[in-house]
Amino acid sequence: MTLLQLRYLLATVEHGSFSAAADALHLAQPTLSEQLRKLERELGVELFRRVGRGIVPTEAGLTLRDHATAVLEAVDGAVDAVAAVRELRGGVATFGTWGTARYYPGAEIVAAFRARHPGVRVRIVGQNSAEVVAMIRSGELEAGMVALPVDDRDLEIRPIIDDEVVYVSAHPEHVRTSPTIETVAATPLVLSESTFGTEDPTRRQLVERAQRAGVDVDPEIDVEDIEAALDLAALGHGATIVARGMLRGLGDRVPANLGWTPFAEPLVDTFAFVHRRGAHLSPASRAFLELAEAHLLDLARALRVSPPSRRPARGPVTRLA
Repeated sequence: MTLLQLRYLLATVEHGSFSAAADALHLAQPTLSEQLRKLERELGVELFRRVGRGIVPTEAGLTLRDHATAVLEAVDGAVDAVAAVRELRGGVATFGTWGTARYYPGAEIVAAFRARHPGVRVRIVGQNSAEVVAMIRSGELEAGMVALPVDDRDLEIRPIIDDEVVYVSAHPEHVRTSPTIETVAATPLVLSESTFGTEDPTRRQLVERAQRAGVDVDPEIDVEDIEAALDLAALGHGATIVARGMLRGLGDRVPANLGWTPFAEPLVDTFAFVHRRGAHLSPASRAFLELAEAHLLDLARALRVSPPSRRPARGPVTRLA
């Protein structure tokens, strides 16, 4: 049984004769008649009987008509749904990114995408670059935006921008000069991304640098959220690290008493787009990547024009119990 046979059946029921149905479908009548005979042989029943100069469906033909109508409506609906996805009139754009991407132009990217493609839903997933890479490799995600370095097995990596990481503290002496990794290792640290630890790309860079220098950079306080790390640093519990783009995104939410300075050997987060090697991206994913790239490049230009590269510290905040 084929979809064409079902379409021929419905046309014949509608028009009441093989010749009229063939004319409506722009077919030769023998072609239509032969296909319906094949369908009858396959099902083992007669689908039509002659009445005068016309034909009418048998009980079996009427039963098949109802099912054929449902099948062809479902097929047409599937074709329309796929076309809507292809033309970005429907579907879901699912994109992976790290948790703190909200401090970058994440909301702006989503808003711009929805303005262009209001019929497409957006789903943003992921808490850390390592998690996003694992989801892309397993096929749960088509593409994502991550901070390097990551495990790039079977993946295409396309770097977009660099964002310098700075050393942050409420103690003036900590940020008076650019610290070496040895200085960082000798200072109490408050670091974010406690769940992922050294799987986090920024912490991974810090640890690799410390290993080359023969020192340890184990934090005294581990937290999940960068804002929690900044608050604890503002209270004087230790220094932390944060990317300049994140400082810019946080704006007035950065405690006023915190100061920061670049590392003596610059530490840089490189943000990149990633997808499976050789994979064909859906139209929604391609459109989302294009918008994300445009907004990130705008951020890179803004950071070059007004970089939050250094600020003096004002001393720890004192909070009463």
